[in-house]
Amino acid sequence: MAKTRVKYICQNCGRQSPRFMGRCPSCGEYNTMVEEIEEIKKASPSAKHPSAALRTAPQRLTEVSAEVGERLYVPMEEFSRVLGGGIVPGSIILIGGEPGVGKSTLLIQVCSILADELGTVLYVSGEESARQIKMRADRLDLHAEDLFLLTETNLGSIFEHVNQVNPLILVIDSIQTTYTEDSESSPGSVTQVRECASRLQALAKSSGISVFLVGHVTKEGNIAGPRVLEHIVDTVLYLEGDPFQAFRLLRSVKNRFGATSEVGVFEMGSGGMTEVSNPSEAFLAERVINAPGSAIAITMEGTRPLLVELQALTSPTAFGNPRRTPNGVDFNRLLLISAVLSKRVGLKLHEQDIFVNVIGGLKVSEPASDLAMAIAMASSYYDKAVPADLAIVGEVGLSGELRTVGQLSIRLNEAAKLGFKRALIPKMRRKVEDVPPTIKLIEVRNLAEALAVAVPKD
Repeated sequence: MAKTRVKYICQNCGRQSPRFMGRCPSCGEYNTMVEEIEEIKKASPSAKHPSAALRTAPQRLTEVSAEVGERLYVPMEEFSRVLGGGIVPGSIILIGGEPGVGKSTLLIQVCSILADELGTVLYVSGEESARQIKMRADRLDLHAEDLFLLTETNLGSIFEHVNQVNPLILVIDSIQTTYTEDSESSPGSVTQVRECASRLQALAKSSGISVFLVGHVTKEGNIAGPRVLEHIVDTVLYLEGDPFQAFRLLRSVKNRFGATSEVGVFEMGSGGMTEVSNPSEAFLAERVINAPGSAIAITMEGTRPLLVELQALTSPTAFGNPRRTPNGVDFNRLLLISAVLSKRVGLKLHEQDIFVNVIGGLKVSEPASDLAMAIAMASSYYDKAVPADLAIVGEVGLSGELRTVGQLSIRLNEAAKLGFKRALIPKMRRKVEDVPPTIKLIEVRNLAEALAVAVPKD
């Protein structure tokens, strides 16, 4: 009989312990330690002697080939953008997101397109039956001949079907429901997720099959399971979106074959995910002209410029402690901007409740949106509208000074395409290059000068 040992693993951070603990010492969460039984295997000769396990010889850096294989192009521009131009053969891609955000819908659409354009695709589901997937495909009007469906959670059986079908793309929905019989742990446990991901990685690298993994997320929004899961895969994508909004953002946070922080924008409708080719125009479509408390910020998501509307509302507080309520912006950033407005400009925000909202369900974390947030708050405070043709970009310092931002010419060109005639920017030491002729630059040194231009008191 094989020898076993008991250990406890935190389901949140992966911390291991030989004894049970009510609170994980690493992440601080309570009741996350789960008991797991691990079989003690006899070490192989290659494990005892590392030199016996070496299969490759050292190479000089100058002798290593840097040629990159041809990518598999996906005829869905927003999806290809996030991946860096297409799918790299033999790569393993992890997609996470909240329940119901549209992960399975997006993947079945991508699989159908790839099956029509490139070849065989195998979609493995451990959460839905083949009939349920077929119903979704009919609703989305998908009828790819080379798209194969499989409902299976045993990794060994999945590998057998992979050998039979020989797909170009393999989708596992989801990695938390997949298990291997070599481990006695339950599906979704840290050991099972780590082992299954490692074997799927070996399959992808040895066969050239591109593997997509769907991952569940925790209540904090992180992908469930051990953190090593994100280290194993080549690309990590998050599908984000407000459940009350139609827009969905596919964001890359790790990509070994392309730029990180790229964003693809989709709109969820009755026909599935639809690409939004001009997201700035879509986000500003319902903008109310000449409304106090509204300002247009020029942000960057990866290499893509986005114009978003920031709305602010200041109202006299009825309590001792005024409220600060952000939606789509960082809470600490809101506190910083309100403090600078109070200290450096003289706005009496200590007696005002402040609410800040980013239209469209977006989350803006770039410091280049600081100036637009400050102007929106001042506009609501003075009850004066910001000029409708004014786009704003700039970072606010603690002394009230404005700091320059990168890729300014790209931002200005995007603003000019959408019809903005003026741009409020920090004072530049050197002349800005490639400025579109249809837009006028207004350069200011500090927050007080910016407010004098955007929301004059006269």
